[in-house]
Amino acid sequence: MRIQQLRYLEKIATTGSINEAAKQLFISQPSLSQAMKELEKEYQVQLFYRHKTGITLTDAGREFINYSRSVLDQVNLLNEHFGQGTVRKRIFSVSAQHYAFVVNAFVELVKEIGGDTYQFTLRETETANVLNDVQTLKSELGVIYLNKFNQTVLSRLIADKDLSFVPLFEAHPHVFVGRDNPLTHKHELTLDDLRDYPYLSYEQGDTSSFYFAEEILSTLPHKKHIRISDRATIFNLMVGLNGYTISSGIISSELNDEKIVAIPLKVDDAMTLGYLRHKKIELSATAQRYLTLLKQHIQGYGFDVFNNN
Repeated sequence: MRIQQLRYLEKIATTGSINEAAKQLFISQPSLSQAMKELEKEYQVQLFYRHKTGITLTDAGREFINYSRSVLDQVNLLNEHFGQGTVRKRIFSVSAQHYAFVVNAFVELVKEIGGDTYQFTLRETETANVLNDVQTLKSELGVIYLNKFNQTVLSRLIADKDLSFVPLFEAHPHVFVGRDNPLTHKHELTLDDLRDYPYLSYEQGDTSSFYFAEEILSTLPHKKHIRISDRATIFNLMVGLNGYTISSGIISSELNDEKIVAIPLKVDDAMTLGYLRHKKIELSATAQRYLTLLKQHIQGYGFDVFNNN
């Protein structure tokens, strides 16, 4: 079957005449008849009743042309989207745990190359979703962290999903609290300092494993524990309830984080933040530019970016 044969079929059905269809298609009547005979032979179906006054579709022909029109509709969509001279919509998607530098770089990307037509997606989501999004190509890139606690488990999952983890920078854990929290008078915090304050962590959906937690030291017991799903809520609870969470230490005043303070946490641990990509897929120019902007924002916060691709 060729797409051209389906176009011929559509024209014959519309005109009700092979001769008239041939004229409108600017081909000879014998060539058109031969093309239809080949199509009938290929699918072992009679498409037309041929008579002196013209042709009509058989029952099988009407069913066939319904499917044929669906195919032609999809072909037309492809031509409209990818045809020569078509202005193509820029498409890009990134999935990530909840990090300000991911959002900042995304904002810069849209401003820089979005243009008049684009379809960009930023998903701040659960850790398992980040891996799945990149595996299924729902996103080109995913941003997560690894440390000595979760590295073995997550690295195995990353490999199983045919992904690569590319380190970007290393961060030492910081406690995020509201600016009016009594803990802000300390230059460094210990776990004992946090004991009486509500601990805030991001939900991980149906995945209850501690290895998927966005916060390090996730296995420690807490007297007060609140799980939330988005960054705006966690900041509101830091301010409203004197709650805290543990993260990389990057706070963005550009994203209304001015009410939040990051205080170093005195623990023997570190977070390696990096991005996920699919091993078998070349990154688009848009994804590469996003990574450049991402690294620039990380450096802007005073972190050294690893020298890798």
